[in-house]
Amino acid sequence: MSADAYGNFAGKHLVIFGCGYVGAECARQARAKGLRVTALTRNETAAIALRDEGLDPVVADLGGDTWHGRIAGGADYVLNCVSSGGGGLDGYRRSYVDGMASILAWARARGAAGTMVYTSSTSVYPQDGGAQVDETAPTDGAGERARLLLDAEARLRAGDGARDRWFVLRLAGIYGPGRHHVLDQVRAGAVAGRGDYRLNSIHRDDICAAVWAVFGAPPAVADQIFNVADDRAATKAEIVEWLAARLGLAAPRFTGEPAAGRRAVTPDRVIVNDKLKAVLGWRPRYPSYREGYANLLSR
Repeated sequence: MSADAYGNFAGKHLVIFGCGYVGAECARQARAKGLRVTALTRNETAAIALRDEGLDPVVADLGGDTWHGRIAGGADYVLNCVSSGGGGLDGYRRSYVDGMASILAWARARGAAGTMVYTSSTSVYPQDGGAQVDETAPTDGAGERARLLLDAEARLRAGDGARDRWFVLRLAGIYGPGRHHVLDQVRAGAVAGRGDYRLNSIHRDDICAAVWAVFGAPPAVADQIFNVADDRAATKAEIVEWLAARLGLAAPRFTGEPAAGRRAVTPDRVIVNDKLKAVLGWRPRYPSYREGYANLLSR
């Protein structure tokens, strides 16, 4: 079922916090749908690109409050898809926890949002050993960074007076145009991690489709957490061998070490997306790595 089945987005106001890889694409799609878009970014280079696309971005640190008077409240939709911006745990805390606290304070002071969405991560799940992981899976035992994401989620859920309803989208590993780390590693001949561990992925465009699905959800659907992943987790070995064959390269070696920026190898599990499908009728345009990477390789 299309999100637009529940109303026309045209003329509504969307505020995007963290207008990076996912946020910028959502902004582009929002303009095509006729929404008025306000975007906050801490990156002046990103702001220039947004201006070139006809947006009027606000450049500021989300974790502070200097931007509160520069963005009107009472938005129909709010999307918080900020990234950590580096800086280790302090960067995570500033972006995710302080950032969420600042958004909620802004909304309470300037006017509550209708629907507020936060893009979290499936890294909040500690399960390993090939476990099937849905939204009911416990998050006890999550690492330090994941606990900060959970803190931000909890603040949104407790944010009465700042929004009418909330949704948390827990995203699997993101890939898409201009962001294809596994493909780059295959080309380089060495892939991080282990070949027998499954990789859970989601294409950028399917994330945006999930965002529109929750924004356009009927009024009775509110206050939900959804996993956002494609339909087919596959082992890294399967994926890289398929990519290598498509590229005419020898299969790369696996390093057994975490990818750059990670403290540990991502656990082996299968992220289940059944709830988002059942509740809102979302379906990924790229249901597996094959469709997603085939599209990237055809560009």
